[in-house]
Amino acid sequence: MNPQTGTGPPPRTGDRAPGRPVRTSPRPARLALRPPTFPPGPLCGAWWPRTDDLMAELPALTEAFDTARGRVSRMASHRDTWPTAPCDLPVPGHTVKAAWFASGFDPHMIRLFSYGVGRWDLLVVPPRTETATAARLMAAAADPALHLTASELLAAERRVHAKDETVREQGQMEQWEDEGGAPRRPWTSLSAPATVTVRDPHLVSRHLR
Repeated sequence: MNPQTGTGPPPRTGDRAPGRPVRTSPRPARLALRPPTFPPGPLCGAWWPRTDDLMAELPALTEAFDTARGRVSRMASHRDTWPTAPCDLPVPGHTVKAAWFASGFDPHMIRLFSYGVGRWDLLVVPPRTETATAARLMAAAADPALHLTASELLAAERRVHAKDETVREQGQMEQWEDEGGAPRRPWTSLSAPATVTVRDPHLVSRHLR
């Protein structure tokens, strides 16, 4: 029955109400994959989405896999990775079914399944990551010689960043002293619970480890 006029033929079997329009990314997915000739590791590569809107970002990712590796039919991720966790994700030409995990799943990874082909585990590089950092992470995730999980790769990158920051701050302190700043002095006990200005670069390094 036509819901507006009360007359008309009944709806045909298989007819569906108009769904949410598919939002497509105007640019291709930023993706790095391990060579398919190498044995699989903890990761098959990395994906660097431009935003944290999975509904908007997934179409470009699935398009890349649909063309090269087979149509993506399902995906899985940690519930805390994305702001929303829909069960159905419309992409051009079909719908991807999603499974969401609250535990036992790496929160920095997305898993894609292609019907009859296989699965791919990808590091999800946070959208607001600096370009140089993202490039290092994507290269590491696609390196067949490395066997690190998504969380392990991000933890290693944080250690590198912390070390670089320590070296940078130490260099600035030494330059300041060389240009006439306060003279270096040995470490003394900080027994007084007051705000302390640290001038020793070795102490700065020790605190930042």
